[in-house]
Amino acid sequence: MSDSNETVALTRDVVAILIPAGTKVELPEGASAEITQALGGSFTVQVQGHLFRINGADADALGKQVLRGPEVADDASDDELEKAVWSQLKTCYDPEIPINIVELGLVYECRLEPLDASNRKAYIRMTLTAPGCGMGEILVNDVKTKTLEVPRVTEADVELTFDPPWSRDMMSESAQLLTGMY
Repeated sequence: MSDSNETVALTRDVVAILIPAGTKVELPEGASAEITQALGGSFTVQVQGHLFRINGADADALGKQVLRGPEVADDASDDELEKAVWSQLKTCYDPEIPINIVELGLVYECRLEPLDASNRKAYIRMTLTAPGCGMGEILVNDVKTKTLEVPRVTEADVELTFDPPWSRDMMSESAQLLTGMY
């Protein structure tokens, strides 16, 4: 998915997250919603002058298709599983910035450890662009949920840290160019 500016009527009541406060709000069926960002399976919509994030699992409320998680071979190596987790992390977006959290430099560490012969636990250490970000818990939950969509990753520990503090220097060069910070 990519950026969009389509206006749709909600097909059912849906719980959304108010941006940037991070509070849950129920938007009613029939409400007019302008899709301002559709990236990584989640949606940022504008309803009555306010921005909200709608999870990809609720895409049907916008008349959109729910995305499925990644496919990984049953005999995938740990390196292949870790690459799949990194790919999933690249589907997590700040709802106000059309750049994924990996390119923003928010992911400090991602590693897998065996739980048994086939299952793995993911350890992810990440930060936010600002410590007081109301969307922090939402982003952490998004990271955990999407990580657990990777086959054989049955546990995920997502640690939010502010040490070291995030700076624009942590962004990829392409992300800096997109935001005009290069």
